[in-house]
Amino acid sequence: MGKAERERLNRALGAHLNTIHETLQVLDRTADSSLEKVKWEDVVKMGDEVSKQATVVGMLCTGAAPEAKGLEENMVTYFNMLQGLLLLSHGSTVGAGSTLSSVVHAAVKQVVDASFKLWMDVVSSYGSSKKDGTLSETQLVGAVWEACSALKKTPATNITAIGRAMTQAALSIKDVLREMKELKPEGGPADEPSNYSSNPEENKSNDTNDSSDDELGSDLSLAEMKIAQSTINLVSQTLALIKELIRSITGLIKLESSNSSSNFVDTLERLLKLCQDISLQVDELGASLYPPQELSSIMTASEKISTDSVEILAELQALNSLSDSFLQCINSVKNAVKQQQAEIKSSSPDD
Repeated sequence: MGKAERERLNRALGAHLNTIHETLQVLDRTADSSLEKVKWEDVVKMGDEVSKQATVVGMLCTGAAPEAKGLEENMVTYFNMLQGLLLLSHGSTVGAGSTLSSVVHAAVKQVVDASFKLWMDVVSSYGSSKKDGTLSETQLVGAVWEACSALKKTPATNITAIGRAMTQAALSIKDVLREMKELKPEGGPADEPSNYSSNPEENKSNDTNDSSDDELGSDLSLAEMKIAQSTINLVSQTLALIKELIRSITGLIKLESSNSSSNFVDTLERLLKLCQDISLQVDELGASLYPPQELSSIMTASEKISTDSVEILAELQALNSLSDSFLQCINSVKNAVKQQQAEIKSSSPDD
């Protein structure tokens, strides 16, 4: 009897999983602008309901074995709620750009994946006497809770989603800048003999570390160090530019609620793309500074940063969100590029 009931539960679960998969495929695109937009708060509320239903599933599987009929009825209720979550989340993407849509889709997919794992475990273990079943199902219910709770932290607007993505780009630039500042000239800085101590054992350790650095080829000649310093200045100014861009974008949050124009969202997406491209160019600069320095790559990446910065300026002008602070950042980046290019040209053996 237990085997037959488990097979029936398996068939029922398979049908529910197929339905959710089909729904995901249909909804794997931004909702049509003609539809009524669903508030993200409604999505979060449905997520709370799914979370509560997951708790019920866990309680059913605790203690005595649940009846197949009761489990199947609970399965129907659970997957109806999950289906409702998918439809509401899709409705929330009305007017959303590609960034917000992908964030929403990823967040809801986490709930779906956690739900699938929970129910597959519940059904596969039905009628069995596995000792760790309760612990496993408790953990899987917890995973559903976490996924549903994460919906509360999911961006609800294009500006918030794009702002977070820009922040990730800024953090990447900051990491590269930190690595650049660890570069040192051959023999170490003349004004920093602090690597050596009166303790011979400490000196021995420092010598070993220096030897490792030499093997990595991280020590720069005087000319290379000057190029590195000018590049560090450029990246510092670039980071300041991205931070000011983020401030400019987040300042538009009220404007988004009253502006349903696709041009507004498209401009935000272009700004993000430019921001991410600048981050890639900074990565290229970081890689090219190690000896032997790739001067042509350094110049190309720096020029691209300058070009992207000018394009960002134009996009912000289109949004009427151009501040004096941002203009100062643009000028600082341009000047830093000029200084770096001059340093590179002066170090060229042909000059």
